[in-house]
Amino acid sequence: MKPSRRLNAALGAAFLVDRCLAAATSGVFNVLSINVAGLPAFLNNNDVPGDKATNAATLGSKFAQYDLDVVHVQEDFNYHAYIYSTDTHPYRTATSGGVPIGSGLNTLSNFPWADFRRIKWDKCSDASQFDCLTPKGFTFMRVAISNSTTTAGSSSSSSSSSISSSSNNSTAVYVDFYNLHADAGTEEQDLVARQDNINQVAAHIAQWSAGNAVVVYGDTNSRYSRAGDTGIRALLAASGNAGGPGMTDAWVELEHGGVVPAAESACGNPAESDTCEVVDKVFYRSSPLVALRATTFRYDGARFLQPDGKNVLSDHNPVFVEFSWAAGAALRQSDFSGGAAYGTWFSDVPTLAAISKPKPQLLRFRGGSRLDGVALTLTDGTQLSHGGTGGTEVSLELGPAEYWVEAELCRGEKDGKTRNFYIRAATSAGRTLAAGTRTTDCTSSAAEDGWQIVGFVGQDGDEIDLLAFVYAPR
Repeated sequence: MKPSRRLNAALGAAFLVDRCLAAATSGVFNVLSINVAGLPAFLNNNDVPGDKATNAATLGSKFAQYDLDVVHVQEDFNYHAYIYSTDTHPYRTATSGGVPIGSGLNTLSNFPWADFRRIKWDKCSDASQFDCLTPKGFTFMRVAISNSTTTAGSSSSSSSSSISSSSNNSTAVYVDFYNLHADAGTEEQDLVARQDNINQVAAHIAQWSAGNAVVVYGDTNSRYSRAGDTGIRALLAASGNAGGPGMTDAWVELEHGGVVPAAESACGNPAESDTCEVVDKVFYRSSPLVALRATTFRYDGARFLQPDGKNVLSDHNPVFVEFSWAAGAALRQSDFSGGAAYGTWFSDVPTLAAISKPKPQLLRFRGGSRLDGVALTLTDGTQLSHGGTGGTEVSLELGPAEYWVEAELCRGEKDGKTRNFYIRAATSAGRTLAAGTRTTDCTSSAAEDGWQIVGFVGQDGDEIDLLAFVYAPR
């Protein structure tokens, strides 16, 4: 059964959760992508009737009315405030500015996220339009589809998002969301720039989203029927694309039986059917931690019409996709503790997924004033290590029938940034290992019955900035 959206609208970072609460292990969520035509009217009227400010305010009210879980908007420039004035999503990105300062990319969400970053394109082209006028690019966020915060319910809303500091961070499900607006136009320079744009997103997925489920959507300015738009094909999972990010296009999957169409079939506004093609697309992939499956696809123009009932509120058709999800059967993760957006993401999931029944044999932590590093050695000799070399190292060797079953992390601030200061591991034999300096802001993560802690996900540098634990069955 699909949980209430209001139940999923998450608490702020200070909410404390009773230890008996656990995150859901399956469910559904939906996404919407729409280019909101927010360029100033004197630059581009988008051939859409109606006042732009009025259209923007109506869009915001409809985002709230239809209770959409994660909305990605593009070209959200000079009428941004009108959208947010009527929308009620509890988590929303702050605007990066109007033309020519901002990227026009924003997200409105019922779920919190652990990290959010804006990345500018390496290449742009003004051959057809003024794509270099603004710092277009893509955004990255790691969204908590389910954790102790989203499970607990909501008592407040926020214009931003932060990592939960609940007392129990035992289980969580995260999906990496990317919002993009690629270079427009069909001149050769435009095609080259757009190809580079999509390749840049793919490279970011390879580095930052290793081991994670991913949903990429936005205005790709690309069509499969256009020979020069090879970038979107490179995102897809295919036998000849083993080095790509392994994505599925929800439109291709659900409306074309998984076969990429070659013939041109452009949509009107609103779209005449769901089988015609627009440049706004939704890609996704699963991971060992969570399985995703697109169950519904539609062009949602009928719900976003102007008062005349004829025209969509933007010159782009809104794209709606609903997903079902299920937590991994062989690997799962805890929630995060620490601070985000200044470390480098790491994940032991790809390594662990290739090992049958991983089990730690040796735990090693480094700490002093703060938590400097975490490491473990599996029984097959695989070593997993993250963080720096500072502090003092402590270690604990586990017996053949002894498992790491619980962990405690404490965080604090250093130089204005939140970091992990302390870790304590507890085994099934009642032994413990600790490093760093304990604070008053602590969380615990406990493996479910029959499971154990076998690795890590997080952000590091010289220290452990952000940390979650990976679970596997014993």
